[in-house]
Amino acid sequence: MRKELEGPKVENIGVAIVEQMNELKVKIYNVYLLNLSEDIIEGIMITSKGYGENLKTGEKIKTSTLRHSLEILLPNEAAKIEPIMENVFGLANEFWVSYWSNEVMFDKKFIFVPESISPENMKNIPVLGDKGVMII
Repeated sequence: MRKELEGPKVENIGVAIVEQMNELKVKIYNVYLLNLSEDIIEGIMITSKGYGENLKTGEKIKTSTLRHSLEILLPNEAAKIEPIMENVFGLANEFWVSYWSNEVMFDKKFIFVPESISPENMKNIPVLGDKGVMII
């Protein structure tokens, strides 16, 4: 790719899928956007979708595309994007994040590959203090 088309490099921004307990003490999963930088990010747009195939039938599977926006995310802060169901962990789960920081637009695609959201891959997530899987 030509250097002038690459855009600025996204650093210290992450997406995490976190295991939590709801008020009924039932295990649930939520997706969070993490700002681990020292800069404010704003005008945040996020699209999410899942895709893959049924291993038994070969049938292509695709979820709906969801769109979210956040006005601002302060340094070392996290914001919940959406809940996520365990039955899509076998798919590739893609989160495309675009935002402004210091009057520069950034964007990055975060992809959780199929079966990567699993207990053995979960670690403590900074800022949240819960266990989950994170991509920076």
